[in-house]
Amino acid sequence: MVVSRKIKVGKRHIPAFLINLSTKNLIIFRGTKGYVMCGYLNLGAANKFNDVAIKITGVSSIKEALGGKVHSLSRAAKRLGIYKNQSIRDVLKVIV
Repeated sequence: MVVSRKIKVGKRHIPAFLINLSTKNLIIFRGTKGYVMCGYLNLGAANKFNDVAIKITGVSSIKEALGGKVHSLSRAAKRLGIYKNQSIRDVLKVIV
């Protein structure tokens, strides 16, 4: 199952995806400057490609992810001012 939605961030919208991978869900919010992803995110690869990448954990739905907080993040995300435990809604305002 694949679910695609548009999430309103200020006056703009960003795509949100949920992909059921057997026992867990892959969740992604994609902004123009970077992305938020569930625990499947490989931060080593994100750093290698200089991606603005934010990892969240313990969520299984788009709604839960929107209410989540930053678990870990790439170096490029830190340079944008994103920090650990920041709310995902605030992060989306930065990467929109």
